[in-house]
Amino acid sequence: MEHSTALQLRDALAARQISSREAVEACLERIEQSDPRIQAFISVDGERALDRAQQIDERLASGHEVGPLAGVPVAIKDNMCTRFGRTTCASRILSDFASPYDAHVVERLDAAGAVIVGKTNMDEFAMGSSNENSAMHLTRNPWNVACVPGGSSGGSASALAARMVPIALGSDTGGSIRLPAGFCGVTGLKTTYGRVSRFGLVAYGSSLDQIGPLAVDARDAALMLGVIAGHDRRDSTSAPQDVPDYLAGLNGLPKGLRIGVAKEFFAEGLAPEVKQAVETAVSRLAELGAEIVEISLPTAPYWLAAYTIVAFAEASSNLSRYDGVHYGHRSDREGDIIDLYCRSRAEGFGAEVKRRIMLGTYTLSSGYYDAYYLKALKVRTLIIRDFQTAFRACDVIAGPVSPTPAFRIGEKTDDPLTMYLSDIYTISANLAGVPGISVPCGFSSDGLPIGLQLLGKHFDEATLLAAADAYQQVTDWHVRTPPDA
Repeated sequence: MEHSTALQLRDALAARQISSREAVEACLERIEQSDPRIQAFISVDGERALDRAQQIDERLASGHEVGPLAGVPVAIKDNMCTRFGRTTCASRILSDFASPYDAHVVERLDAAGAVIVGKTNMDEFAMGSSNENSAMHLTRNPWNVACVPGGSSGGSASALAARMVPIALGSDTGGSIRLPAGFCGVTGLKTTYGRVSRFGLVAYGSSLDQIGPLAVDARDAALMLGVIAGHDRRDSTSAPQDVPDYLAGLNGLPKGLRIGVAKEFFAEGLAPEVKQAVETAVSRLAELGAEIVEISLPTAPYWLAAYTIVAFAEASSNLSRYDGVHYGHRSDREGDIIDLYCRSRAEGFGAEVKRRIMLGTYTLSSGYYDAYYLKALKVRTLIIRDFQTAFRACDVIAGPVSPTPAFRIGEKTDDPLTMYLSDIYTISANLAGVPGISVPCGFSSDGLPIGLQLLGKHFDEATLLAAADAYQQVTDWHVRTPPDA
């Protein structure tokens, strides 16, 4: 069952063809074999996972009602709070933090019968596009260990691509699910802002962050979304929207589907082989019956500037709580309270996190708030209007996930702007709050995966999943695995 999807494994468990304990043991064995090379995990709790699997097996044997993920091994990004183990956000400042409560999505996974086997590596506090900003260790791309897996959910994507787990959770603030999914050749869904509760997700950019699934295919993503979606009163931004049966809605390409293609997604800087793979994927969707519509997103030149200002400002505010007093790393060097704050933060935060805090603090400071932050919010409103206008002409917008396939480790670390441009096609969805999905659509000449991105209307994940599933029914990019997987 090593290469089974989560749905296939769930059904095999329900039919008693395999026990949850056997599935988890196989998963842990795979992690033991592959993770020393990939280093996707920050922590693995095998004993707890096996105990949980045993409980699920007993419930199945006794005929008790079990959830839709009963016995399925799952990995979660290490910025989601759990009462077990540590929640580090891949940062020294939280290296020993034990959460007193579970995140909402962790509660949902437990209620669904899932078995969490471990927590995956990430860019520190989800700030990065390559997973090179982790304070713990470097995670590698299973397709080529000299390349990055993408960030910030690179650990979840690489664990899935190497088939260490059948399904995983990540978070997406500016592309942090979709970019790693594209780089690692898996399916990644960024949900509508408010679709999944952020309770227990350690905040980076509170108006941008969303949790979503990384899966082998759209069907598994639909299965996971059905588990984690829904209103949560503990999150004031959680939307009281009904949750459809996403799996039941996967019945081929939606009739009359209009796919918008924006010229701004195919401008200068896009690698030719990425452009060709995405255009071929769009043509395949047209062959299935979709209508291709030309659209425009005129505010595209301002996406990166608006995102950078808003995200960094929110990061500055959110990370001000880490002061060496309440919890987290505390410097042991002597000094007054100001020295304690400064030294604890200097020792605890990495270079990229410090950069974003300083830039964010600058844009929020007196005399610059109106010039930068307020103006960025106004541009964000225009970006939202752009998408509203575009969606009057189409149901889904198609484009690339990133300008290039996965790049080599260390290639962009000395050039932050070039690194930020890796997210140029994904950040607009977070600014507008719309859902987006990354679907494997080909490979580069170097054998690295290429991702197709589909963006949808607010709370219309069902259409995105149906379109992605229809494409995956006639292609096999998503079932291909790295040579050692």
